[in-house]
Amino acid sequence: MDAVDETGDEIQQRSYWRWSKQDFFPEDSFQNWSAYRSALLQTFTRFKNRVISRSEDADEIGELRHQSENEMKRCLSWWDLTWFGFGSVIGAGIFVLTGQEAHEHAGPAIVLSYVASGISSMLSVFCYTEFAVEIPVAGGSFAYIRVELGDFAAFITAGNIILGSVAGNAAVARAWTSYFTTLLNHHPNSLRIHTNLTDGFNLLDPIAVAVIVFTSVIAISSTKRTSFFNWIASALNMVVIFFVIVTGFAHAKTSNLTPFMPHGAKGIFVAAAIVYFAYGGFDNIATMAEETKNPSKDIPLGLLGSMSIITVIYCLMALSLSMMQKYTAIDPNAAYSVAFQSVGMKWAKYLVALGALKGMTTVLLAGAIGQARYATHIARVHMIPPWFALVHPKTGTPINATLLIGLASACIAFFSSLDALASLLSVNSLLISTMVAVALLVRRYYVRGITSQSNLLKLTFFVLVIIVSSVGTCAYWGLNPNGWLGYTVTVPLWFLGTLAISVLLPQERTPKVWGVPLVPWFPSLSIAINLFLMGSLEAQAFIRFGICTVAMLIYYIFFGLHATYDMAHQPKKPMSSKISEDMEKARA
Repeated sequence: MDAVDETGDEIQQRSYWRWSKQDFFPEDSFQNWSAYRSALLQTFTRFKNRVISRSEDADEIGELRHQSENEMKRCLSWWDLTWFGFGSVIGAGIFVLTGQEAHEHAGPAIVLSYVASGISSMLSVFCYTEFAVEIPVAGGSFAYIRVELGDFAAFITAGNIILGSVAGNAAVARAWTSYFTTLLNHHPNSLRIHTNLTDGFNLLDPIAVAVIVFTSVIAISSTKRTSFFNWIASALNMVVIFFVIVTGFAHAKTSNLTPFMPHGAKGIFVAAAIVYFAYGGFDNIATMAEETKNPSKDIPLGLLGSMSIITVIYCLMALSLSMMQKYTAIDPNAAYSVAFQSVGMKWAKYLVALGALKGMTTVLLAGAIGQARYATHIARVHMIPPWFALVHPKTGTPINATLLIGLASACIAFFSSLDALASLLSVNSLLISTMVAVALLVRRYYVRGITSQSNLLKLTFFVLVIIVSSVGTCAYWGLNPNGWLGYTVTVPLWFLGTLAISVLLPQERTPKVWGVPLVPWFPSLSIAINLFLMGSLEAQAFIRFGICTVAMLIYYIFFGLHATYDMAHQPKKPMSSKISEDMEKARA
């Protein structure tokens, strides 16, 4: 590491590989037991400060990047981001969850489940894109929520991001093993170690661990090299997907579409909530903003372009599977491979399984890139130890953060089944997308020092109306799926809350380059759909989510709260010329 930057400021030369207590716990509250006891006695005061504290765009773009000591390399174009979009999203979701949910919940109407979750994800993509252009940092949704909703809301987001990253990688790696065994003509569980543990956690998977370690090592080496590998693998995967769609329709039987909705509308939305996981990963593109050459142009092209194409692909693949094989005969573990075998194309199952393996490998690869960037920015604000924020001077990648996500994912993948992870992931993803949509409404209609107190109170009330009415719609659906009376109250309330924001409140901030159209309607609709899909999940998903949330809050009270408080109140360091230049580009 060089000791002088562009401005001539002295930088202390330190090795990247260091392990001292100061690197993990540099805050004043953790210097000794006396300081820690003093911090705990101030817990309530500090918590109140963190709840009302909000970051600034300039801090996220500039100040916090000092914590990484080295800059990430700007080497990605819109072409790279588009293929990262394909690589991040198309994997275990479409190849595994399609068969699982068509067989158990939706039947042939699984295509409508993908339409519903696709609409929800596209609305979220709009919100993410505006934020990513305005605040081009590695933190993604964590940074956006920290700026608009405050530090505590950002912590909840951070916990869910890390939980989603770990569980998501584990779910994809488990599915990788299932398809690999299909290539070997074995049962999906034949290469797993059978134990007497609780059902859902009793099949140990060393292959999944090996795949996660492999992709993490590639992600550590170089972002540009990873992008090239991802582009080649994703291109090959698209060839397989085209084959699946065309050949599937060539062997289609319309009789397999009857009955179209065997479990009614409820089955469609239960499946939609779970297959939303298949669209997960698009937010990884937003986390690559620091490594993008021209974020204001490249991110909208890469994010919106890839997700539009992916939504169409998913619907076509789901329809081809439903027409090729009766939903009751679909194999929940390796649906497409077994479906081709059932129509006499035994050889095709190997091609499909190989394509699925390529797709899931790129999902893990892109996930290792994007999720490590999330962890890096979370560490920059000291919600997790700042050691994980360090960027390696030669590779330009956050090696420590990549290891954190990779090793934790490998541990979970070793013993947790896909079905135990998928529903938890859907709650996680939908909650974060909902918070980003709320943050966008706040960003457009509230600016500190400009918005009047009365307009702030109105905005708060109307947003609460939107959220409460959406929850009410979801609750009524769960209690009385065939009823309609409750919707005459909840839907008009949602409409009136959104209309009130549109008519009664002025937009205080206009996007400089690219913005979400039809604000407040699009983000409000995103909130309503996300909450509705969350309510369609089974109670077990929320129990698991609740347990994880309690664990997060315990961690926050005893560590995260005091670390972030000390970080927020330390003197600011002078900004380097490179970071200042990046801030000027972001403002342009």
